[in-house]
Amino acid sequence: MTIDIAWARQEFAQFLQLTELYRPADPPGVLTVSSRLSNRGAQADVVASAQVVERILDRVLPRWRTEVPDDRNGMVNRWCQHREAVQRADVVLQRDAEVREKLGDDAPQLSAATMHPWVWEGARSLWQSGHFREAVTAAARKVNAETQNKVGRRDASETALFQSVFSKDAPKTGQPRLRLTADDNSDTFRSVHRGVTAFAEGCFAAIRNPNSHEDGLPELPEHEALEQLAAFSVLARWIDTATLAT
Repeated sequence: MTIDIAWARQEFAQFLQLTELYRPADPPGVLTVSSRLSNRGAQADVVASAQVVERILDRVLPRWRTEVPDDRNGMVNRWCQHREAVQRADVVLQRDAEVREKLGDDAPQLSAATMHPWVWEGARSLWQSGHFREAVTAAARKVNAETQNKVGRRDASETALFQSVFSKDAPKTGQPRLRLTADDNSDTFRSVHRGVTAFAEGCFAAIRNPNSHEDGLPELPEHEALEQLAAFSVLARWIDTATLAT
Protein backbone atom coordinates (compact mmCIF):
# COMPACT_ATOMS: atom_id res chain seq x y z
CA MET A 1 0.00 0.00 0.00
CA THR A 2 1.44 3.37 -1.05
CA ILE A 3 1.45 6.49 1.08
CA ASP A 4 -1.06 9.25 0.39
CA ILE A 5 1.61 11.91 -0.10
CA ALA A 6 -0.75 14.90 -0.02
CA TRP A 7 -2.27 13.74 3.27
CA ALA A 8 1.13 12.94 4.82
CA ARG A 9 2.54 16.33 3.88
CA GLN A 10 -0.54 18.04 5.33
CA GLU A 11 0.01 16.21 8.62
CA PHE A 12 3.67 17.27 8.55
CA ALA A 13 2.73 20.90 7.92
CA GLN A 14 0.26 20.89 10.80
CA PHE A 15 2.86 19.39 13.15
CA LEU A 16 5.49 21.95 12.16
CA GLN A 17 2.99 24.74 12.73
CA LEU A 18 2.06 23.41 16.17
CA THR A 19 5.69 22.94 17.19
CA GLU A 20 7.01 26.24 15.84
CA LEU A 21 9.56 27.46 18.36
CA TYR A 22 9.55 30.84 20.03
CA ARG A 23 10.89 32.43 23.19
CA PRO A 24 8.10 33.61 25.52
CA ALA A 25 8.39 37.16 26.73
CA ASP A 26 9.65 37.56 30.29
CA PRO A 27 7.09 38.65 32.87
CA PRO A 28 7.34 42.35 33.78
CA GLY A 29 10.30 42.95 36.04
CA VAL A 30 11.67 39.41 35.60
CA LEU A 31 14.74 38.45 33.55
CA THR A 32 14.82 34.77 32.58
CA VAL A 33 18.11 33.24 31.43
CA SER A 34 17.29 30.01 29.57
CA SER A 35 17.93 28.45 26.17
CA ARG A 36 14.67 26.51 26.31
CA LEU A 37 12.05 27.44 23.72
CA SER A 38 8.29 26.96 23.72
CA ASN A 39 5.92 25.66 21.04
CA ARG A 40 3.14 27.70 19.47
CA GLY A 41 0.52 24.96 19.84
CA ALA A 42 -1.07 23.59 22.97
CA GLN A 43 0.76 20.55 24.36
CA ALA A 44 -2.30 18.31 23.95
CA ASP A 45 -2.58 19.26 20.27
CA VAL A 46 1.13 18.65 19.70
CA VAL A 47 0.97 15.20 21.31
CA ALA A 48 -2.08 14.24 19.24
CA SER A 49 -0.38 15.37 16.04
CA ALA A 50 2.84 13.56 16.98
CA GLN A 51 0.94 10.28 17.32
CA VAL A 52 0.08 10.39 13.62
CA VAL A 53 3.34 11.93 12.48
CA GLU A 54 5.44 9.23 14.15
CA ARG A 55 3.64 6.53 12.17
CA ILE A 56 4.29 8.39 8.92
CA LEU A 57 7.95 8.82 9.85
CA ASP A 58 8.23 5.11 10.55
CA ARG A 59 7.19 4.48 6.95
CA VAL A 60 9.22 7.21 5.25
CA LEU A 61 12.35 7.23 7.47
CA PRO A 62 12.31 3.93 9.40
CA ARG A 63 15.53 4.80 11.31
CA TRP A 64 14.67 8.39 12.18
CA ARG A 65 14.83 7.74 15.93
CA THR A 66 18.51 6.80 15.74
CA GLU A 67 19.71 8.82 12.73
CA VAL A 68 18.19 12.20 13.55
CA PRO A 69 19.91 14.04 16.44
CA ASP A 70 17.90 14.00 19.65
CA ASP A 71 17.75 16.78 22.24
CA ARG A 72 17.84 14.11 24.95
CA ASN A 73 17.82 16.46 27.89
CA GLY A 74 15.13 18.72 26.50
CA MET A 75 17.41 21.72 26.89
CA VAL A 76 15.97 23.42 23.82
CA ASN A 77 12.65 21.67 23.20
CA ARG A 78 11.42 18.08 23.45
CA TRP A 79 10.10 18.10 19.87
CA CYS A 80 13.34 19.13 18.13
CA GLN A 81 14.10 15.62 16.89
CA HIS A 82 10.56 15.23 15.55
CA ARG A 83 10.75 18.57 13.77
CA GLU A 84 14.00 17.74 11.97
CA ALA A 85 12.74 14.25 11.08
CA VAL A 86 9.53 15.74 9.67
CA GLN A 87 11.50 18.25 7.61
CA ARG A 88 13.69 15.47 6.20
CA ALA A 89 10.77 13.17 5.49
CA ASP A 90 8.84 15.95 3.78
CA VAL A 91 11.73 16.39 1.35
CA VAL A 92 11.74 12.65 0.71
CA LEU A 93 8.04 12.71 -0.11
CA GLN A 94 8.50 15.67 -2.44
CA ARG A 95 11.72 14.78 -4.20
CA ASP A 96 12.58 11.11 -3.76
CA ALA A 97 11.65 10.16 -7.33
CA GLU A 98 13.56 13.16 -8.71
CA VAL A 99 16.69 12.43 -6.66
CA ARG A 100 16.75 8.76 -7.62
CA GLU A 101 16.32 9.67 -11.30
CA LYS A 102 19.10 12.27 -11.23
CA LEU A 103 21.44 9.87 -9.47
CA GLY A 104 20.68 7.17 -12.01
CA ASP A 105 19.00 5.02 -9.40
CA ASP A 106 15.36 5.02 -10.44
CA ALA A 107 14.96 1.25 -10.07
CA PRO A 108 11.93 -0.01 -8.09
CA GLN A 109 12.30 0.46 -4.34
CA LEU A 110 11.71 -2.27 -1.75
CA SER A 111 10.32 -1.10 1.59
CA ALA A 112 10.20 -3.22 4.73
CA ALA A 113 7.01 -1.44 5.73
CA THR A 114 5.18 -2.84 2.69
CA MET A 115 6.15 -6.45 3.41
CA HIS A 116 3.73 -8.92 4.96
CA PRO A 117 2.57 -7.64 8.35
CA TRP A 118 3.93 -10.69 10.20
CA VAL A 119 7.41 -9.88 8.97
CA TRP A 120 7.44 -6.13 9.55
CA GLU A 121 5.63 -6.35 12.89
CA GLY A 122 8.21 -8.85 14.07
CA ALA A 123 11.17 -6.84 12.81
CA ARG A 124 10.07 -3.23 13.29
CA SER A 125 11.49 -2.22 16.67
CA LEU A 126 14.87 -3.90 16.15
CA TRP A 127 15.12 -2.62 12.60
CA GLN A 128 14.50 0.97 13.65
CA SER A 129 17.34 0.76 16.16
CA GLY A 130 19.74 -0.59 13.52
CA HIS A 131 19.83 -4.21 14.77
CA PHE A 132 19.24 -5.71 11.34
CA ARG A 133 20.39 -9.27 11.97
CA GLU A 134 18.25 -9.54 15.10
CA ALA A 135 15.34 -7.98 13.23
CA VAL A 136 15.45 -10.73 10.61
CA THR A 137 15.57 -13.36 13.36
CA ALA A 138 12.55 -11.78 15.06
CA ALA A 139 10.64 -11.79 11.77
CA ALA A 140 11.44 -15.48 11.30
CA ARG A 141 10.14 -16.27 14.79
CA LYS A 142 6.96 -14.34 14.05
CA VAL A 143 6.35 -16.28 10.81
CA ASN A 144 6.91 -19.56 12.65
CA ALA A 145 4.54 -18.56 15.48
CA GLU A 146 1.79 -17.41 13.10
CA THR A 147 2.07 -20.69 11.19
CA GLN A 148 1.68 -22.61 14.44
CA ASN A 149 -1.36 -20.47 15.25
CA LYS A 150 -2.94 -21.11 11.86
CA VAL A 151 -2.62 -24.90 12.07
CA GLY A 152 -3.15 -25.10 15.84
CA ARG A 153 0.11 -26.89 16.61
CA ARG A 154 2.81 -26.41 19.23
CA ASP A 155 4.49 -29.80 18.88
CA ALA A 156 6.51 -28.83 15.79
CA SER A 157 8.31 -25.71 14.65
CA GLU A 158 10.38 -24.31 11.81
CA THR A 159 11.67 -26.97 9.36
CA ALA A 160 9.67 -29.86 10.86
CA LEU A 161 6.55 -27.71 10.96
CA PHE A 162 6.75 -26.65 7.32
CA GLN A 163 7.59 -30.16 6.15
CA SER A 164 4.41 -31.32 7.84
CA VAL A 165 1.97 -28.57 6.90
CA PHE A 166 2.99 -28.50 3.23
CA SER A 167 3.28 -32.27 2.95
CA LYS A 168 1.52 -33.68 -0.11
CA ASP A 169 0.04 -36.41 2.08
CA ALA A 170 -3.59 -36.13 3.16
CA PRO A 171 -4.19 -34.43 6.53
CA LYS A 172 -4.26 -36.59 9.65
CA THR A 173 -5.54 -36.12 13.15
CA GLY A 174 -3.36 -33.49 14.75
CA GLN A 175 -1.55 -32.87 11.45
CA PRO A 176 -3.53 -30.44 9.28
CA ARG A 177 -2.12 -29.30 5.95
CA LEU A 178 -1.87 -25.97 4.17
CA ARG A 179 -2.90 -25.97 0.51
CA LEU A 180 -1.96 -23.33 -2.05
CA THR A 181 -3.70 -25.18 -4.89
CA ALA A 182 -6.38 -27.83 -5.01
CA ASP A 183 -5.22 -31.29 -3.98
CA ASP A 184 -5.93 -32.87 -7.37
CA ASN A 185 -2.77 -35.01 -7.48
CA SER A 186 -1.56 -32.99 -10.46
CA ASP A 187 2.04 -32.15 -11.27
CA THR A 188 1.25 -28.51 -10.42
CA PHE A 189 -0.02 -29.42 -6.96
CA ARG A 190 3.04 -31.55 -6.24
CA SER A 191 5.46 -28.98 -7.65
CA VAL A 192 4.03 -26.03 -5.74
CA HIS A 193 3.99 -27.75 -2.36
CA ARG A 194 7.41 -29.31 -2.85
CA GLY A 195 8.76 -25.87 -3.76
CA VAL A 196 7.19 -24.08 -0.77
CA THR A 197 8.57 -26.73 1.59
CA ALA A 198 12.06 -26.36 0.15
CA PHE A 199 11.82 -22.55 0.26
CA ALA A 200 10.74 -22.60 3.92
CA GLU A 201 13.56 -25.00 4.80
CA GLY A 202 16.03 -22.68 3.06
CA CYS A 203 14.76 -19.60 4.89
CA PHE A 204 15.21 -21.19 8.29
CA ALA A 205 18.34 -23.23 7.59
CA ALA A 206 20.30 -20.63 5.65
CA ILE A 207 19.00 -17.36 7.14
CA ARG A 208 17.34 -17.79 10.52
CA ASN A 209 19.71 -20.40 12.00
CA PRO A 210 23.04 -18.68 11.25
CA ASN A 211 21.63 -15.33 12.42
CA SER A 212 20.51 -16.87 15.71
CA HIS A 213 23.14 -19.44 16.56
CA GLU A 214 26.49 -18.03 15.46
CA ASP A 215 28.05 -15.62 17.95
CA GLY A 216 30.26 -12.77 16.85
CA LEU A 217 28.76 -12.30 13.40
CA PRO A 218 29.14 -8.74 12.10
CA GLU A 219 26.00 -6.67 11.69
CA LEU A 220 24.22 -7.27 8.41
CA PRO A 221 24.31 -4.42 5.91
CA GLU A 222 20.85 -2.92 5.70
CA HIS A 223 20.28 -3.91 2.06
CA GLU A 224 21.19 -7.55 2.76
CA ALA A 225 18.88 -7.66 5.77
CA LEU A 226 16.12 -6.21 3.60
CA GLU A 227 16.60 -9.01 1.08
CA GLN A 228 16.36 -11.57 3.89
CA LEU A 229 13.19 -9.95 5.22
CA ALA A 230 11.74 -10.13 1.71
CA ALA A 231 12.34 -13.89 1.63
CA PHE A 232 10.35 -14.34 4.84
CA SER A 233 7.66 -12.01 3.50
CA VAL A 234 7.17 -14.28 0.47
CA LEU A 235 6.86 -17.28 2.80
CA ALA A 236 4.45 -15.43 5.10
CA ARG A 237 2.12 -14.54 2.22
CA TRP A 238 1.99 -18.15 1.07
CA ILE A 239 1.14 -19.31 4.58
CA ASP A 240 -1.41 -16.55 5.17
CA THR A 241 -3.29 -17.21 1.92
CA ALA A 242 -3.13 -21.01 2.07
CA THR A 243 -6.28 -22.99 2.75
CA LEU A 244 -6.31 -25.05 5.93
CA ALA A 245 -7.11 -28.71 5.27
CA THR A 246 -8.06 -30.86 8.28
